[in-house]
Amino acid sequence: MKQKKRILVAPLDWGLGHATRCIPIIHHLIKHDFEVVISTNGRSYELLKSEFPKLEFYHIKGYNISYSNSNNMAIKILVQIPKIILGIIKEHYSLRKIIHSKKIDGVISDNRFGMWNKSTPCVFMTHQINIKVPVFFKLIKKINHFFISKYNECWIPDFTNNFISGELSKIDNKKKKFKFIGPLSRLEKRDLILKYKYCFLISGPEPQRTILESIAKKELEKVKEKSVIILGKTEENKIEKYGTHTIYSHLKSEKLNKVLLESEIIISRSGYTTIMDLYKLEKKAILIPTPGQTEQQYLAKYLEEKSIFLSRIQENFCIASAYLKSENFSGFNNNIKSEIKWMELFKIFEE
Repeated sequence: MKQKKRILVAPLDWGLGHATRCIPIIHHLIKHDFEVVISTNGRSYELLKSEFPKLEFYHIKGYNISYSNSNNMAIKILVQIPKIILGIIKEHYSLRKIIHSKKIDGVISDNRFGMWNKSTPCVFMTHQINIKVPVFFKLIKKINHFFISKYNECWIPDFTNNFISGELSKIDNKKKKFKFIGPLSRLEKRDLILKYKYCFLISGPEPQRTILESIAKKELEKVKEKSVIILGKTEENKIEKYGTHTIYSHLKSEKLNKVLLESEIIISRSGYTTIMDLYKLEKKAILIPTPGQTEQQYLAKYLEEKSIFLSRIQENFCIASAYLKSENFSGFNNNIKSEIKWMELFKIFEE
């Protein structure tokens, strides 16, 4: 009997998006007869452990980044570059041990820069080939390109025309091993009766996650119609009533899929994974980019200019006025239909 190839899937722990968009990849690896080992940490670890309780896990340290509670995110990250580089180096050497101890035949890294090894086929997955930073922060772009070049392939979860991610995924050098694989989502569109007016989908790193949670609760005090808040706290499993509304600490994929489809409008961060979910579900949404996070600010502006989603800043957010203005935005309609060719993607691990 042919021995199954063992693939390590390693998402970054900055928010839950990197982990959730790995879920369909993990399912398809299993479907195509690979054994999967998952390596991550923090809430990403908790989320994937709840989704795949029978799989093998290897806990790996994160970069231990601290985040800003204001708009100076780029500066905050810039001063932490030495710590990030050190984290990447430690991660890279940890991978050697993992490959040896877990008998790994291939690696899929979602934005973990150190998860490459010359003796093993390694894939880097990102939608950010061109990181949006001020001109004087070019060092961040150079670091990004340097580490991507270390991998055998780079998978971009978008279409070749950059429809969803815009300038973030535009490629200058076509000769590099970039592959546009189409948008990734663990969710599925189906027709359900609406039960909720709003669904606040809270995510991202602290302290901004908690700040948005407070805003959501304050705004829903003004709303009579049933609504929902999903907190993105994977370490908890609580359901509580908040007036006529319901607050979930965390929802697994199937239940989350159902609640989102039952909601008239989603209010969320403009993280790329969330946007891919909205694309898949064809739901209307109001986007609130994380303050100072240039990628989210770019995506929110880009999609607002295309009349797809309304964008609002976090400060002084008003749910009533945002809802009225959101009626002029279409959401994703007339989607480009594209099936991911998983067999072709996974050939890199069979060679």
